[in-house]
Amino acid sequence: MKIYVTSVFVDDQDKAEKFYVDVLGFRLQNDIPLGEHRWLTVVSPEQPDGPELLLEPSSHAAIPPYKNALVADGIPAHSFKVEDLDAECKRLRGQGVKFTQEPVDAGSVRMAVFDDTCGNLIQIIEMKRESQN
Repeated sequence: MKIYVTSVFVDDQDKAEKFYVDVLGFRLQNDIPLGEHRWLTVVSPEQPDGPELLLEPSSHAAIPPYKNALVADGIPAHSFKVEDLDAECKRLRGQGVKFTQEPVDAGSVRMAVFDDTCGNLIQIIEMKRESQN
């Protein structure tokens, strides 16, 4: 069994598409109209045949309280892996991304958390090399 699609709930699909594609660097995979919303997925350019991230509308009544509670407690909705955390943080800051947690060591990873401008906190992690542990 493999992960095929996973979702991140977004407040605005147009805004999310711009952020996840233009800022984070994901590639648009699907953009299919479905009534007032779209089946809007992106993939990592490093894994174009890998799992898709669905930019899912936050329209269900249960979603806003859930997202607000996560953000209020500083809990990221998702985690993405990067090769060089410091370089990625610098690149994202240069694009205006606001971090809620600066890079920090956390066991076998280094991590940071940013606001995706669509109602979520997103964590990025760098795996530590054995010599760094």
